[in-house]
Amino acid sequence: MLGLLVQRGLVIYVCFFKGADKELLPKMVNTLLNVKLSETENGKHVSVLDLPGNILIIPQATLGGRVKGRSMQYHSNSGKEEGLELYSQFVTLCKKELAANSKCAEAGVVVEHGTYGNRQVLKLDTNGPYTHLIEF
Repeated sequence: MLGLLVQRGLVIYVCFFKGADKELLPKMVNTLLNVKLSETENGKHVSVLDLPGNILIIPQATLGGRVKGRSMQYHSNSGKEEGLELYSQFVTLCKKELAANSKCAEAGVVVEHGTYGNRQVLKLDTNGPYTHLIEF
């Protein structure tokens, strides 16, 4: 088991639906990294870039599930190959944005990510939960 330690920052669960394409990725990254979700010590809300904070990206195909009878079905998710390609590009764009941000570069923040298509264990210590659903 590989253990990653990500300090204060943002956890992004991502699922790609059928019809998703790479042209949407820059908008996703821009929105997610610039939305003011993190709270500073004085109570002001800032983006993960302004915090600056680390990012953990988790591929989560189950977000695309729909209940049918007593079972879950995932027919609206993109195919495995398309999803893997989109996920890889999404992670790369997030890394590039953090590297280009001087505050993040100085603070040594990191982008960690799970492996697409594998089941993974996640353990969080948080002062939340502060979960937000953002659809594109």
